[in-house]
Amino acid sequence: MVSSPSEKTKIVVGMASCGIAAGAGDVYNALKEKIEKENLPIVLEKTGCIGACYREPLVEVQTPGLPTVIYGDVSVKRLEMILEKHVKNGEVLANWVVKGEGIHTSEDALFEKQVRIVLRNAGEIDPERIEDYLSRQGYQAIRKVLLNMKPEDVINEIRNSGLRGRGGAGFPTGLKWQFARQSPGKEKYIICNGDEGDPGAFMDRSVMEGDPRSVLEGMLIAGYAIGAQEGFIYVRAEYPLAVKRLQIAIEQARERGFLGKRILGTNFSFDISLKLGAGAFVCGEETALIASIEGKRGMPRLRPPFPAVKGLWGKPTNINNVETFANVPWIILNGAKKFAALGTEKSKGTKVFALAGKIKRGGMVEVPMGISLREVIFDIGGGIANDREFKAVQLGGPSGGCVPANLLDTPVDYESLNQTGAIMGSGGMVVMDDRTCMVDVARFFLNFTQEESCGKCTFCRLGTKRMLEILERITRGEGKPEDLDKLEKLAYNIKKGSLCGLGQTAPNPVLTTLKYFRDEYEAHIFEKRCPAKSCRDLIGYRVIPENCTGCTLCARVCPVNAISGERKQVHYINPEICTRCGACYEVCNFDAIEVFSPVELAETVDE
Repeated sequence: MVSSPSEKTKIVVGMASCGIAAGAGDVYNALKEKIEKENLPIVLEKTGCIGACYREPLVEVQTPGLPTVIYGDVSVKRLEMILEKHVKNGEVLANWVVKGEGIHTSEDALFEKQVRIVLRNAGEIDPERIEDYLSRQGYQAIRKVLLNMKPEDVINEIRNSGLRGRGGAGFPTGLKWQFARQSPGKEKYIICNGDEGDPGAFMDRSVMEGDPRSVLEGMLIAGYAIGAQEGFIYVRAEYPLAVKRLQIAIEQARERGFLGKRILGTNFSFDISLKLGAGAFVCGEETALIASIEGKRGMPRLRPPFPAVKGLWGKPTNINNVETFANVPWIILNGAKKFAALGTEKSKGTKVFALAGKIKRGGMVEVPMGISLREVIFDIGGGIANDREFKAVQLGGPSGGCVPANLLDTPVDYESLNQTGAIMGSGGMVVMDDRTCMVDVARFFLNFTQEESCGKCTFCRLGTKRMLEILERITRGEGKPEDLDKLEKLAYNIKKGSLCGLGQTAPNPVLTTLKYFRDEYEAHIFEKRCPAKSCRDLIGYRVIPENCTGCTLCARVCPVNAISGERKQVHYINPEICTRCGACYEVCNFDAIEVFSPVELAETVDE
């Protein structure tokens, strides 16, 4: 059915960081220009990330008389066809649809097992318009709290919901609020930890970009519950879009009376400010974060006293992360029982994860606690990119650990993941395939934590440095048999002797890879080879003559001119010049570049 000229089509462009990076800004501007130039009956809006980052740019088209659909991989060129075919002629372009009303697509599995609480507004609202948030029960939770509930009632509701901190530690949120409320003093603070620093994690950024007001409302409710009048959102400056939309949301909330003095005509006053971090990973630790807000160097301090007793400027302070606060308004409006009905006995509700690495459907998902890793990675995430073999998944970032293939049926809850040696963390899931060297993975994460160590603790400052030196030596093929014992001894000493969570968890990637992939360490040390053929010092690249077409593409991308050969003739890689960067392997379209182990080659020659 074709819409009549009097009916307007609504087109919504996904304008989160993932979309903009993929070209959504060009699509949005091109559409805006066309609408204005041709006076088209189209309403143009923007929204945040719906989670299907691997298909960005995403464009939703709502045309009267047609199913509402979300198109993926939209370019300016494709946009022209969408306007011509879909909007003007009423023809849905099914091959480009990611999600649509009554339309079956290969992407349906991405959404079928999700339960969206934190992401309830993701892709549904314009994050820069308070009216959109209000239309979806926005600020109704704080209204209910201020007009019908006592602070103790709010705390009990959060406690009964079973909500645990989503920043990684999993401490009961209601209990944390209770401690802060019971601490003496009239001056108290609320802090939202938006200092998301784990490699491969982008959950908090997406929430702040796509639905910043749910975070503000959660902070308002927490402020009322503990008796605070001021809040801070600590967000890294590397998240400029999140910062921009948080600032807009705060200003609009003040204009509408949801922030400031005597909110909704009550005696409750509360305001929120932003504090931009400079990217120090250690400032994700709550006492280091507090020091940073106070204008000091971000370094952890010994606890107790905990922030709930002595926090920001020595006053009782409650700190939760972005995802935790975003859950709160939903719990207040829908009830603790409904939230607690999701998940497991000790891990209630849902959890947001960022799927990254060697996975087909990279992006952001929200699933009920208790779902298995297999379901998240293979059912929702679509499995391993290029249909390669799954090897491991890194959970919890540098503080977490690697879970191997034989533990894929592990439930996603705090206790089950801890038993594997990994942790829930803030929600990063980095998926690895059979080409990933687990020794190198451990080296990568330890290098990260070593560089991010504030240096206050000797065990963390020097211990991680010594561990990193050993791992670097092993990946070069210079490891010694005694290195494995040294790694484990150093790891346990660092865990025991470090002051904060960064140091206490820094050895986790090493310990889990030693536990589940010890054979790879032994191959590097005893056989001087990398089973995954990943470590540069233990591999080489060569041309397979029967596959080479002489297209010259490999020679053109080689940064050191190590590849020679005439067009349409078999090429040759000079091993003395080759830096083993892998550029030729990545671009070859004929499987004519082979990664080999010099040790294995020598053994074959000897035989």
